[in-house]
Amino acid sequence: MSVVIGKRESIRTRAVQCAFIAAALLFLFFFLGIPLVSVFYEALHEGLRAYGSALVTADARSAIFLTLLVAGIAVPLNLVFGIAAAWLIARFDFHGKSLLLTLIDLPFSVSPVISGLIYVLIFGMQGLLGPWLFDHDIQIIFAVPGLVLATIFVTFPFVARELIPVMQQIGSEEEEAALLLGASGLQTFLRVTLPNIKWGLLYGVILCNARAMGEFGAVSVVSGHIRGKTNTMPLHVEILYNEYNFAAAFAMASVLTLLALATLVAKSLVEWKFADARGGSVRYVATMEKKIS
Repeated sequence: MSVVIGKRESIRTRAVQCAFIAAALLFLFFFLGIPLVSVFYEALHEGLRAYGSALVTADARSAIFLTLLVAGIAVPLNLVFGIAAAWLIARFDFHGKSLLLTLIDLPFSVSPVISGLIYVLIFGMQGLLGPWLFDHDIQIIFAVPGLVLATIFVTFPFVARELIPVMQQIGSEEEEAALLLGASGLQTFLRVTLPNIKWGLLYGVILCNARAMGEFGAVSVVSGHIRGKTNTMPLHVEILYNEYNFAAAFAMASVLTLLALATLVAKSLVEWKFADARGGSVRYVATMEKKIS
């Protein structure tokens, strides 16, 4: 009797699993698969020549270059901040530690539009520092520096938030041993800390770069939508779509989609390597504990 009941429970469990899997696949198909196919269909339905022409215009080339430039500046700066913040939080106890963690998480809870507006209120012509910047011929709002600042704000949590649990997990024993053996702080970081956190660091950089290239809200507020000067790829897509130039808009959107897919592949590879590295560390620790015991 118990065997029959066990088989029934097993069948029910499999049925529930299949139902959840089917629901997840249907959700992905309707809310991810169909939109992705639609983007590439709309981008290519007028032919490859029209697709290529939309991507080689002066405005399109400027938008692509500006997106890469902003990401190329914001991501390295967030990399430095993320490493420093993670090291400080994971290695030291100090007053204000909880406040620092809260501030790191702030961009997750603040609307990007509001963050862009804050920069306008500070650096705009009618803002706090606007008159002084104007007198010294320094332009931040409606220029590349404003785009970089807005992008840094919305992306700086990614590297730090990825590294903090990693550094807390690995501990500081190896670093302390290296210092006792006479290594300098820089040598300890390069030869001990960095190899231990490299996969987590790369994972955070990938996420940060993906958000930087796709950011719209904060960048839209500080850009001024100046064609050929302050329009990134997402802003360029919006302008083309509002002008009913759908083929060009979807062509640019397809480039963003390809970048997102490339980021997803890189993220998956890093997750796989990161999990493998963590598994190897766990196996090594377990082996050493057995030897000691």
